[in-house]
Amino acid sequence: MKVPLLDLKQQLTSLREDILQAVTRVIDSTTYILGPEVASLEQEVADYCGVENGVGVSSGTDALLVSLMALGVGPGDQVLTTPYSFFATMGVVLRLGATPVFVDIDPVSFNIDPIAMEEALSRDHEKKIKAILPVHLYGQCADMAAIMKLAKQYDLPVIEDAAQAIGAECPMNGERGGSNVQWKKAGSMGLAGCFSFFPSKNLGGIGDGGMVVTHDSAYAEKIRILLNHGASPKYYHGQVGGNFRLDPIQAAVLRIKLAHLDQWHRARRENAGRYNRLFAETDLVQDDFLVLPQAVYLTKKQAEGTMNGAGDNFHIYNQYVLRVTRRDALMDWLRSQDIGCEVYYPLALHQQKCLGANFPLLSFPQAEKAAAETLALPIYPELTADMQTYVVEKIAEFYRK
Repeated sequence: MKVPLLDLKQQLTSLREDILQAVTRVIDSTTYILGPEVASLEQEVADYCGVENGVGVSSGTDALLVSLMALGVGPGDQVLTTPYSFFATMGVVLRLGATPVFVDIDPVSFNIDPIAMEEALSRDHEKKIKAILPVHLYGQCADMAAIMKLAKQYDLPVIEDAAQAIGAECPMNGERGGSNVQWKKAGSMGLAGCFSFFPSKNLGGIGDGGMVVTHDSAYAEKIRILLNHGASPKYYHGQVGGNFRLDPIQAAVLRIKLAHLDQWHRARRENAGRYNRLFAETDLVQDDFLVLPQAVYLTKKQAEGTMNGAGDNFHIYNQYVLRVTRRDALMDWLRSQDIGCEVYYPLALHQQKCLGANFPLLSFPQAEKAAAETLALPIYPELTADMQTYVVEKIAEFYRK
């Protein structure tokens, strides 16, 4: 049986005619830069996230970049972030001449550890840290209640890297299992949230695209100016920006897909639940051997006794990531059995060669351990029960050989 890591053709089949009509509409309009499709998507995504403003940009990377540019982050500044993420999280900081300040991750959620953040912030006596950049990795929010408390204490803006987490929700009362829970969507809790519409994301386009969402209209206007070479008005440049505009063809396609997003989230959660049940039927699930991904906010849902409504997207499973022993050998075995799988990510950011000699001397044990042990399995909405059974059977076969 062939089980791809991701199969976009099945999604395309059901939406193909709508997508072709939308693309044709853009072509026929001859409005090929920005225009009504982009404006409509911006408002629809903002409404979905529960914020006032959405600004479409050319990629998730550029969403992060322009968000930091709008804060004036530059040489001599520092940005507090995680060492375990896609390269763009660090890359945008370096491109601005700033320095990433890494703190280790929580080993359960893989997201940045607020306790380590507090230690780093308390050491910042020269006040060089200008922003906090948490990542909602794999489709599960970081502990934003704790992060926003720290941000308020140290008077720092928070830019949420929500590239993998559009629609994911987080309880913001800070008390797991407590009352009066307020569930907030990724991107709506800090100053800004940054999304990627790369085709493999839960909400993916037919090319690159991204968006910044924010409650702050003045900040949104700064981003709108920066994404068009810093011009305001046209041909008058008070600052240096870039060409970060979202393509209207991408916007038109994303508007169609956005209507299906929560349905796809539900399917991914159902697939995750099925994996959990299938693995539980084996004897493989145990610490230091095979560990299933933990939905850390599910316990709050269970404590509330409200398993429908706000907070349903406690984890949207952009990836379903295991911790396993003999990871690389298992990956080779699964691929030999026509099962797609991937390592997100094989190196922690501080280990990347482009940083030169200084950063690799640092040690973030949890991030390094995750990079050595994690493996993502297929989790896309159209995955069948038979496919998942086959995946688990082949993993069990590998460890019992």
